[in-house]
Amino acid sequence: MTTHQLREMKSRGEKISMLTAYDFSMARIFDSTGIDVLLVGDSASNVMAGHETTLPITLDQMIYHASSVIRGVDRALVVVDLPFGSYQGNSAEALRSAIRIMKESGAHAVKLEGGSEIKESVIRILSAGVPVMGHLGLTPQSIYKFGTYSVRAKEEDEALKLVSDAQLLESIGCFALVLEKIPAELAKRVAELVSIPVIGIGAGPYVDGQVLVSHDILGINNEFNPRFLRKYADLNAIIKKAVSSYIKDVKSLDFPNEEEYY
Repeated sequence: MTTHQLREMKSRGEKISMLTAYDFSMARIFDSTGIDVLLVGDSASNVMAGHETTLPITLDQMIYHASSVIRGVDRALVVVDLPFGSYQGNSAEALRSAIRIMKESGAHAVKLEGGSEIKESVIRILSAGVPVMGHLGLTPQSIYKFGTYSVRAKEEDEALKLVSDAQLLESIGCFALVLEKIPAELAKRVAELVSIPVIGIGAGPYVDGQVLVSHDILGINNEFNPRFLRKYADLNAIIKKAVSSYIKDVKSLDFPNEEEYY
């Protein structure tokens, strides 16, 4: 899967499927299903490390997760989040961060949060031939600025800026755009205005594809239940049942049996 293929998918109306991945084993499973894009998200800070926000995860940690995912992938396009502090306000630092991710992990593209305020960083990264995916709407790295995870761009001024930022990101060369937690009609407007693929999370059905956090759709994380999430499994219960059975078998001397040792 390439950035060019994603654009072709948009042009023929084929929806793009995207999930997060953070390790080799899960990436290999996801890739075998035919998923189009795997995002090594800074959400690893939450679901893998247990932090309250995405802010604590470092560039080194993102490279570690990205390297693990790449080793499990044969087909999907792998996009990696640039973590908080690795690109904001310093385009030279942004370029160094993006190059490190590409060289040290083997990833295919990077993703940055923000619009006009990160324009110089995006241009600098693109000038080195690194594909960039944009991210507008709710940008979790700015949570302390927003003060809430509620729906963004409901007011006209913020909606107009989002539209302007989307067009700006397209004009400077981003290959795709994530819209997070914004009104569906606004997401539809953006998807129709730009020629690059628009992938939504909590942004309604009128965009070019969808992305969710894998731990959420698999029911590993039971504490997170936003309106936009559909759970496709309850691995939390399945894993607990399996481990409880293992504990019971060990304590009752049922495991290992005669066929399970040498």
